Amino acid sequence: MSGDASGAEAIAPGSTLRVLEPAPGVLAFYDGRIPGVRLHGPQENWLDDGAFALGIASYAVIDGDDALVYDTHITLAHARYIRRTLEERGARRIRVVLSHWHDDHVAGNEAFADCEIIANRETDALLRANRTRLEAADPPINPLVLPNLLFDDRLSLMVGTLAVELVHVDIHSRDGTVALLPGGILLAGDTLEDPITYVDEPDRLAAHLVGLERLAALGATRILPCHGAPDVIAADGYGPALIDVTRLYVEKLLRLKDEPALAGLDLRAFAAEAFATGAISYFEPYEAVHRRNVEAVATLG
Repeated sequence: MSGDASGAEAIAPGSTLRVLEPAPGVLAFYDGRIPGVRLHGPQENWLDDGAFALGIASYAVIDGDDALVYDTHITLAHARYIRRTLEERGARRIRVVLSHWHDDHVAGNEAFADCEIIANRETDALLRANRTRLEAADPPINPLVLPNLLFDDRLSLMVGTLAVELVHVDIHSRDGTVALLPGGILLAGDTLEDPITYVDEPDRLAAHLVGLERLAALGATRILPCHGAPDVIAADGYGPALIDVTRLYVEKLLRLKDEPALAGLDLRAFAAEAFATGAISYFEPYEAVHRRNVEAVATLG
């Protein structure tokens, strides 16, 4: 390891990746939430500040020689590790599902370029519209490998003997795709996070509340978000209350226009009702996410 100008340690991508198994046949490839460690560099960048610092998981479902990867993680090293792990476990057919178009979920697509890469049509359109920016980002995702199988609203798949239902939901980003697995397990992407959602479309929060209602109607009993606490994910995930506390937070953000004093509250105070449920836990790096969320919503006027 070597130090950088910020005092944080720089490590090789993938060297701290952990494989968790929240349910039989469901793997979580988790990295981040390691104080004082950065992967890319001391300067602000999407990989360290938008993903690694918050903790991030990509998932895989495997049954026999069939596997489905849910998001390709934050670097090619991570993606290659995922693929190697699945192949070592006997997977001979690997397909990929993209939860949405954001960089920390598609950065490893190139490692699966010879596979079926599934996304809803909105994700494909957003990737194409943002391709130049993603390929020139810091760090760059170049080349950005695009999905090659598109769906509208819902798509049913079989992974070995396991039925998987992909559902397009409008939360966090208008192109969200969640995956409902047997036993009521939901791979939630960024539609839900612990402790709070990251607001990417501040002008569409009302639409996201409708999306949360649709998400709740799926009847999931265990929820596996991409950004969450590793111990909770390893212990079979979150309960349905994660949907409820996300709704509470979004509803309060929508009150900022009429109650501007709320903008001065830190995360603990702003989301006190949500924390009181016990469904989420305070994690200090999300203070910056909360400040960004409040600023984004407040500037809408």
